[in-house]
Formats: sequence, C-alpha cells, structure tokens
Amino acid sequence: MATLAFDAFEQARATRIDRGLPAGRLIAFGSLAIPIAGAGLPLALFVPQLYATHYGLSLAAIGLVFLIGRLWDVASDPIVGALSDRTRTRWGRRRPWIAAGGLAFGLGAALLFFPPVAPSALYLGLVLFVFYAGWSMIEVPFSAWGGELSGQYHERTRVVTYQGTLRAIGLLLVLVIPTILEQFRPDDIALKMQIVGGFTLLTLLPALLLTLTALPEPPRPAQEPASDGFWRTTTLIVRDRLLLRVLASDAAVTAGQSVRAGLIVFFAVHYMGLPTWASGLYLLQFLFGVAAGPIWLAIGRRWGKRRTAIAGELAQAAINLGLLFVFPGMLPLLLALTIAQGLTQGSGNLMLRAMVADVADAHELRTGHNRTGLFFSVFSLSAKAGPAIGAGIALPLVAWLGFSARGGNAPEALEALKYVFALGPAIAHVIAASIIWRFPLDEARHADIRRALDARRATPTVPTNVA
Repeated sequence: MATLAFDAFEQARATRIDRGLPAGRLIAFGSLAIPIAGAGLPLALFVPQLYATHYGLSLAAIGLVFLIGRLWDVASDPIVGALSDRTRTRWGRRRPWIAAGGLAFGLGAALLFFPPVAPSALYLGLVLFVFYAGWSMIEVPFSAWGGELSGQYHERTRVVTYQGTLRAIGLLLVLVIPTILEQFRPDDIALKMQIVGGFTLLTLLPALLLTLTALPEPPRPAQEPASDGFWRTTTLIVRDRLLLRVLASDAAVTAGQSVRAGLIVFFAVHYMGLPTWASGLYLLQFLFGVAAGPIWLAIGRRWGKRRTAIAGELAQAAINLGLLFVFPGMLPLLLALTIAQGLTQGSGNLMLRAMVADVADAHELRTGHNRTGLFFSVFSLSAKAGPAIGAGIALPLVAWLGFSARGGNAPEALEALKYVFALGPAIAHVIAASIIWRFPLDEARHADIRRALDARRATPTVPTNVA
C-alpha cells in the first residue's frame, strides 16, 4: 500500500508540474510564514525594551536569558529536522510536527506578549523555551515540506518565492503597525507589544489550518535504508560539500544584511541628520522587498538558481557601494538606493533556500537517505549565524573607529560609520557570490539526479549506504 501511495503521489506531482502548483494553494500553504515572521521582529525590537522599562528586569538578566534561549533555538533545529525526517504517521511526517509546534508557539507567544503583572527572569526564560521550541517545530518541517512539494527545478524556486514573499508581508505588517501607533502614543511600549502580539495570535490559527490542508504531503517510500546513528549522520552532513557551500554563502548574505540593518538607523540619524527617516528607510526597503519576489522568480526561471543568486548578490554589492557617494542633504539619492536595495534584497536568500532541496536530492542519491528536514534545519543555522557575525563585527568596529551612538561625533567618526555601512554589506555580498560562483548543481544535473531517484524508487531494492 505504501508503494502504491508513493507512486500515486509521484504521478499526481508530475501532472501538477506540467501546469504548476495552483497559486491559490501555494498562498494558502505559505500563509503560515506570516505569523512566524511577524513574531520575530517584535521579539528582537520590543520584548527586551518592554521587560526592562515596564517590568523592571535588568538588561543583564534579559541579555542572559535571550542568549540561553537563542542557544536552545539553534540546538533544537537539527533535532526537529532529524526527527521529522523519521516520523511515520497516517497524516504524514511534517503535519504532526507543524500542528504540535503551532500549539507550543501560540502558547509561548501569548505568555510572552501578554505577560502577568510582574514577570521574573525565570518566567521569561521558561516562556522563551516554549516559544523557541514551537518555532522550530513549525519552521523546519514547514521549509522541508515546501522543498518536497515538487521535484522540478524551477517549481521549487516558485514555492520558495511564495513562502519568502509571505514572510516579507508578515514583516512589513509588523513594521507598519508600530509605525502608525507611534504617531499617536509613541511611549506606550506595552500597547505596542499587545498589538503585535495580537496580530501574531490572530493570524496563527487560520494560517495553521490553511497550511495543513492546502497541499498533500508526499508519503515516505515503502522501503528505506536503516537509520544511521547520530555521529554517522553528523559526519555525512559535515562532509557534504554542496550543503556547506550553500550554508556559507547564505551566512555571508545574512551577515551583510545584518550590517545594514544594524547601522541604518545610526546612518540616517547621525550621518544624514534625518531622524524622522530612521524607521521610514527600513520600511521603504521592506515595502519594495515584497514586490521583488516575483521579479527574481522570473529571472531565476531564465538564468537558473546559481546565476540568479550571483546576479542578485553582485547587484546588492554595487548598491551598497553607491552609498559612498551619498552625503548629507542628498536624500533623493539615498531613497533611490534604498528602493533599489529593497528590489534586490532576498534574491540570494530565495535562490539559496531553493537550492537546499536540490542538494538534499543529491545527498539521497548518494546515501540512500532522505534528509530534507535535517538539511533545512542545518540551513536555518546560517540565517541565525549570519546576523551574529554581522552585528558582532560591525558594531564593535564603528565604536573602535570613534563613533558614539549618543552623538557628538567628529567628522572622521561619521565618515567611518558611512564606510562600514557601505563596504561591510558590499564585501559580504561579494563573498556570498564567490562561494557559489562554480556551484555544480544546475538544472541539467538536477534533472539527472531526479531521474536516478525515480528509477531507484521504482525498484524494490535499497542501495547500500555510501559516504
């Protein structure tokens, strides 16, 4: 029965590939990205401020709790990825994890954004534990399921583009809501938290139902090799050069993006003398970022993932270098570069995320194991390591060069701020492009891999594991 189910799914998927997955169902499937992405921004921007100013927790305690929570978040991703790959239920292997993760995520979000009267550091730590666990249980299987919806090279890019665009919409909505609120009650951080928390909770349940019911999940093959142990699996992952190249490139991309995000307010306020544009620039960039997804999808169909990712990264490098020619009073040029940055942002992220499923196919052909969930969980580490690298370098560097966030900066310090703001992301994007410059897994090679996998699945024998 399992073999028949798998064959039926493959035939149905081949039919859908000919005409493409329905856009409405892709939107429904990807809608879960909205509450997930929407919760991430207030977690970084508002939660520490609320718990420090409104509830009186010390910054040191909050910082330690968030550090421990982030370490738990990083550790839980591979665990969820490996376990979801091995799960067998009548509802599939990804659905149960997403459903359970939705409950944990919703509970954690409710307790985090609507805390009791006097929450302690221990309370914050326990809530973050539940919140991050739910996040991993949703995000990793959700990404893996998206990678498994189609085995076709460009259709995978299309699926990732829908997911990425809906993530951007979630971030945009959470940016717009506090911006509007600031015009009326700028100092009410508790109300701001309640609004963004309410947005997360109100969108979570319908998005969860839509994602779980929009598209079928592929059944596991009837016969699979015996599972490897933890250390064997870890060794294979570390030795997978294709995956490591995608991870390294994505880490460079996100590092460059985090340098820009971390310094854009300082650049607008202190160098340009435009405090009223501090949030507006970031919002403008995100607004055009939402519109950029379909553009890069069309480019990806024509050029392929590798060439599109390289083009996007080099374009972002050139745009950031253009900031070197921006001086105080040149707001039109700054706005033009910000719009251009929005139109190119995410180009590399989208293509690299779409590459992960292709790399997982190559790994399955070589080893006999489908580890798509584990691969996406490992890929998520680069999205978390990149910002740490970018912020860990850029902020200390501008401080060492004499810049002070409190103001009163010498002209040399302000020039140093501009150069780090411009050159840091530019260098990171060039590094990201160079890492995948000769990436060998193109459309033709992936088609060969899919044919070999389909032929293997059509036979009752299972190959022996090879490293």
